[in-house]
Amino acid sequence: MRRFLLPVLVLGVSVAAPWAQAATPPQQPEQGPGGRDYKVTDVVKRGVGTASAGTFVFHGSDAPARARPVVIFLHSWGAVNPALYGGWIDHLARKGHLVLFPRFQDVNRSRPADATNLAETLIEAALAELANDPNARPDRERVALIGHSAGVPLALNLAAGAGSGKVPSPKLIFGLMAGGIASNEKERGILLRDLSTIDPQTLIITMSGDRDYLPADRASRLILQQASAVPAARKLFMRAASDDHGFPTITATLASPGSLRADYDAAAIKLPPDPPRDPKQRNTWRWSADMALSGPQTILTQQLGNNVTDTLDYLAFWKTFDMALEAAFAGKDASALARDPKFVDMGTWSDGWPVRRLSAQTPKVEGQKEEPGPRRRLNMAPPETKQGLSDFIGKLRS
Repeated sequence: MRRFLLPVLVLGVSVAAPWAQAATPPQQPEQGPGGRDYKVTDVVKRGVGTASAGTFVFHGSDAPARARPVVIFLHSWGAVNPALYGGWIDHLARKGHLVLFPRFQDVNRSRPADATNLAETLIEAALAELANDPNARPDRERVALIGHSAGVPLALNLAAGAGSGKVPSPKLIFGLMAGGIASNEKERGILLRDLSTIDPQTLIITMSGDRDYLPADRASRLILQQASAVPAARKLFMRAASDDHGFPTITATLASPGSLRADYDAAAIKLPPDPPRDPKQRNTWRWSADMALSGPQTILTQQLGNNVTDTLDYLAFWKTFDMALEAAFAGKDASALARDPKFVDMGTWSDGWPVRRLSAQTPKVEGQKEEPGPRRRLNMAPPETKQGLSDFIGKLRS
């Protein structure tokens, strides 16, 4: 029996050895964009509004010296629990931002077509309630929108409707794995507003993962094209790449932006109860098929709940957003970001091998003319240099 077990043990060791020696991916930077140099340790977690129409609010436990930049986080369809993005929300709040997570969807009870108006109402109410809060202190002049999947067209719609005054005009729209766009009123999804009304000074960045890039790429190109008032120099079309050089592997999928944290569970953050319903008021709610989650939406929500915080979170999403936010608030354009090697850098594996970088391109948007660059001059030498060179060659030949 022992003789039989020996080859099996040797085989097991030989198979496990490469994994034990595999390179490990980079972790969160100590400081800088995406880094762990946080301003505070504790985060205030609370809800405003009501149980059926509420917004989760997150910010540092400190009393800020100046108003906080506002980051509005728009979840994918079905991912109504902030715990699914808890790692990123915690990072943003501890960096000094005021994070709003409007619950614009009541699962199996609300339609995608109503999401834009509901999100607008929730954000307007939350900002009004927090305006005089000395710890929240929202800065309406420094606002950014993060959208994931169906949250991306929702973010663009909010920016397009900023003229109404309900939601401040964002300086940055950061959209990950865009999807959930309806092409007409009868189709399931979010119908786009007139995106040509978005402020031309807005910085728009979309990103997809290389494992689920085709639908997200199509949605991103559509959004960037329809936001026609925003010049191409203020738009970036990005993609995160998978990398299996080491273990655990880096896999850029639709669910990659998820970063589960149990301490951000909605069940632990109590929203104020709904007021008593007037019995004389007629109930106009009617169920429709698009209220129910589709199969892919259900799977995506489940995958978000199984996601761990990893290299893609630290370096592809958190770091990229931090750098883009700083650029947007400083008035820089997307071209300046794309030229910065740190913006697309993903660090190195533990053995020194570089992780596959992000790609970042300024899209060619239909209807926008590119300014021709300077024509290349083949001979930049002054006339006297040309004559001197001719004399020198003539002497060599004589």
